[in-house]
Amino acid sequence: MSTRELHLDSRGGPGADLLIRGAHVFDPREGLDARADILVRGGSITEIGDDLEAPGEVETLDAEGLHAFPAFVDPHVHLRTPGREDEEDIETGTRAAAAGGYCQILAMPNTDPVVDSASVLQSLRERAREEARVPTGFTAAITRGQAGQQLTEMAELMDAGAAGFTDDGLPVRDAGVLRQALQYQRLAGGTIALHEEDPALSGAGMMHEGAVSALLGLAGIPAISESTMIQRDCAIAGFEDARLHLQHLSARESVAAVEQAKQAGVQVTCEVTPHHLCLTDEAVRSLDASRFKMNPPLRSGADRRALIEALRAGTIDCIATDHAPHAREEKEQPFEVAPMGVTGLETSFAALHTHLVMPGVVPLAVIVERLTAGTEPFGLAVPRIARGARAEVVLVDLAAEWDVGEAGYESRSSNNAFAGQTLTGRVRMTVADGVAYRERSFAIGAV
Repeated sequence: MSTRELHLDSRGGPGADLLIRGAHVFDPREGLDARADILVRGGSITEIGDDLEAPGEVETLDAEGLHAFPAFVDPHVHLRTPGREDEEDIETGTRAAAAGGYCQILAMPNTDPVVDSASVLQSLRERAREEARVPTGFTAAITRGQAGQQLTEMAELMDAGAAGFTDDGLPVRDAGVLRQALQYQRLAGGTIALHEEDPALSGAGMMHEGAVSALLGLAGIPAISESTMIQRDCAIAGFEDARLHLQHLSARESVAAVEQAKQAGVQVTCEVTPHHLCLTDEAVRSLDASRFKMNPPLRSGADRRALIEALRAGTIDCIATDHAPHAREEKEQPFEVAPMGVTGLETSFAALHTHLVMPGVVPLAVIVERLTAGTEPFGLAVPRIARGARAEVVLVDLAAEWDVGEAGYESRSSNNAFAGQTLTGRVRMTVADGVAYRERSFAIGAV
């Protein structure tokens, strides 16, 4: 898909002037995998090479022992603004994103009020220009109030700067309404992203339907509640020659449905979360089970293996966190009544590196490529480390171990599925619209 002109919003600032010296520069798309210096002037990469000289006004950073990756992109984030700023707001959510190595994020519209009008969207964009630490885009709802009945004014919303359309948190139940949205897409533009779930099948389920749910006596959500909707929606998209993006795949049946659709020529992309790649429904047996309650749920080991293989094979196009903050008192309720959702911006890379790269399950190149690919389904430019490119770089210490949650979070909420785990791989610095994040112990100075 060709890139389009969409200006994500942030509070910005002067472009970074920085010499990153001695990092291991790793960008699979650009074929970079070697020690090098990166010179950044005015927010753009001007030179990549050995023993570069920094002009006097440029700060020099000793990055020996660190990896420099293109910074990450998350197309699926809940900033809870407007309406639930007690859980997250634009400033804290984007601060968490920067701490996780992200240079761009897209926020979901299931807020209060729903982002279903140009006025609400414009208000959010104005706030982002004052508060956002990293460039932030806002998706708009497919249907008014996310009620699944009447389409929003998609053309007007695109003109107001919508990054795409989704009723995330809810499926588009009515096939006719989805068909209308895909037809309207031809006129309005913009990618339609879908939360795939058949409520008639998921019912009152609260975790994956399988052996663990039976053992715990909890109502289950069958995998077919996701995969059957994927089959339906891909069929409609194929019939209309439209494009779709499928959110947070969780099941092997869903992977098979996407593979079949892609082989048939359907224009479909999809994402997977770090928690679905790293964890299974066995986690729900823990004493802190509500930390592992999300929708779609953690599924079986076989489902996890299918997702990993699909990531390696390229069937799954990108990794997205579905960062979903909740108030502590809500998440600490019994599992049956606790809300669904977990945070993930600050732990995404470290969890993937620890659970998949270090054991040799998935190559580092695949993880970096998929973490930076979240722009592509929405037609936006992909971060890269190249001369002339915008400076979107994350510096990571692959050997650093840290205990999740021990030092708190940049996010306003703490409902992280990896809380208490010791992960390996720590973001030290993120460059995006200037220096968006710098670990407190990681200072810049002359070398």
